[in-house]
Order: sequence, then structure tokens, then C-alpha cells
Amino acid sequence: MRSRLQLLGVALAGAALTATLVAPAQALPRHGGGKADLPDRIALPVGFQPEGIATDRGPVAYLGSRADGDIYAVDLRTGKGGVISQGPGAGFPSVGLKVDRHRIYVSGGTAGTARVVDARTGALLADYQLARGAGESFVNDVVLTKRTAWFTDSRRPQLYAVARKGDPARARVRTLPLRGDWVQAPAGTNSANGIVQSPDRRSLLVVDSATGTLFRVNPSTGVAREVDLGGAKLTNGDGLLLRGRTLYAVQNRLNQVAVVQLDRRGTRGTLVDTLTAADLEGDATFDVPTTAASFRGSLYLPNARFGNASPATATYWISRLEL
Repeated sequence: MRSRLQLLGVALAGAALTATLVAPAQALPRHGGGKADLPDRIALPVGFQPEGIATDRGPVAYLGSRADGDIYAVDLRTGKGGVISQGPGAGFPSVGLKVDRHRIYVSGGTAGTARVVDARTGALLADYQLARGAGESFVNDVVLTKRTAWFTDSRRPQLYAVARKGDPARARVRTLPLRGDWVQAPAGTNSANGIVQSPDRRSLLVVDSATGTLFRVNPSTGVAREVDLGGAKLTNGDGLLLRGRTLYAVQNRLNQVAVVQLDRRGTRGTLVDTLTAADLEGDATFDVPTTAASFRGSLYLPNARFGNASPATATYWISRLEL
């Protein structure tokens, strides 16, 4: 067990913390009531290197480490948190993740894997080798539909489907090649990144980071059709978050979040706003935010700080963006 991220009495019940979590640093709350009681900036452990963030029904957010695959849980009301699951180690990162009740679905990045972790105990429930070939795949993000966990691969024109019913260790896994309008970026460049369901829940919406194009994908055939955004591009598109028909697209290296209003089917959309660091409160800042989760009318974005010269000793944090 690594001492810098030692788990000190973390216990989870459902999606809420039932035991005190160790705070990596003192969160700085705002004054007043309601949203004003929530910290604007939540510190993460030094060297954690976050990428994905996910919430379920309660105040707990889960984050994955690109450094070693650890899973960290934090109470968004207090900023207190701790590691609930030790990762596989270097070379096996935790990238995008989603949580549903007691299960956390984790994308394995360059390892070409996906994992399922028990949010209550931290136990590894399943480990899937989705793709093979070092450097040839990057399992990047995940969305949970009623029956399936869908994973994107940024280096290959395909999605991976993992059945959610029953024992995760025995889940059926299949690969869905992307066709239609999809054009894969050249080798070494990330394409498919963030993924969500369409508002009507009949299709998948996937952003191509290389072109800033949003696609609507048929989950049965893999046919991808470009979503008409009226000429707008989601440049450097990373994590996606859908609330009703409003799509929040994190544009990582641009340090901003695009707000898109979609039609019911997700075939058309209008860029209605762009949220930047100027919209943050208190001491919150952006340094390459990658993904977003929501709680009590706010977005929470981990800052990956890509390009930092000393990632193992750098500081990392979550920024709260009030909507």
C-alpha cells in the first residue's frame, strides 16, 4: 500500500459516505447557505494525476489516477476524501469512469483494459482486456446505459460494450466498429473521447477530439452520423455530461466547457454558451480540466494539468463551476 495515498478508514454505503474521510488538504468553503457552503476548489493528493470524475445520487465523487490506477472518493460538501481502491500500478491508469450504486466502471487508457470496482469495499470485481497492442489503443471514457457499459477507444475506430447484468466477472464483452461518417485520426492522435447517451436514449453521442466533431452512433450497427451543430466545433473535446437536453462538453486544453442545447434525438444542437475560468468562484482555477460531474447545480471538473514538467510532485484539484 502506497503511503502517500494511504486509505485511512474510508467506508462507503451506497453513494454516500458513512465514515470520516481523510482530507488531503483543507478545502476552502464559501460563506452563506445552499451552494455557498460548497468548496469552490477541492485539493487532491500530490501526484495523483486525475482524469475522470463520476457521481451517482449522493455527494460522493470518484476519481481515477493516471499515475497508478488508484480510485479516490471525496465528499463534495467537505472536500474530505481518501483512496478506496489501490490501482494495478504504473502502466495501468484509471481514466474515464462512471458509477452506478455500488459499482464503478473504469477505463484503462493505454493498457487497453476496463475494470469494475466495488465502491463500498474497493475490491476488483472484474478486469477486461478490451484491446491488445501496446500504444495501439487508448480506452478513454465510459457511459452506462440500462444494460451496457460503453467504452470509447481514442486510437481505434471502435467502441466496446460490456454487459451490466449479473456477475461482472462473467459479463459478455463485444467490439462495435464505427462506420458511416466516422473518420479515424492518424495514428498517435486521439479521436473518440467523451461519450453519453442521446436525450432520447436510443443512440450514443461521441466527441472526436481530433476534429471537434460530435457524432450520433447507432449502438446496434456502429453507424456514426455527424451531429449538426450549426458550424460550431467542440475543439479539444474531452468528457461529456448530459443533463436533459443540455450537453456540457469539456474542452481540455482550451480550459473551457461548451454548452450545447440538443434536440430530442441528438441529431442537431446549438452552442448556447461557453464557460471559462472567468465563471469560476472563489479561489478555483482551471489547468486542463478533462471531465465533469454534477452535484447540487454545480459542475465539478478535475484538472489533469497535462504537460506539467513534474507530474509526480505536482498539486492537483477539482474546480467547482456553479451553473
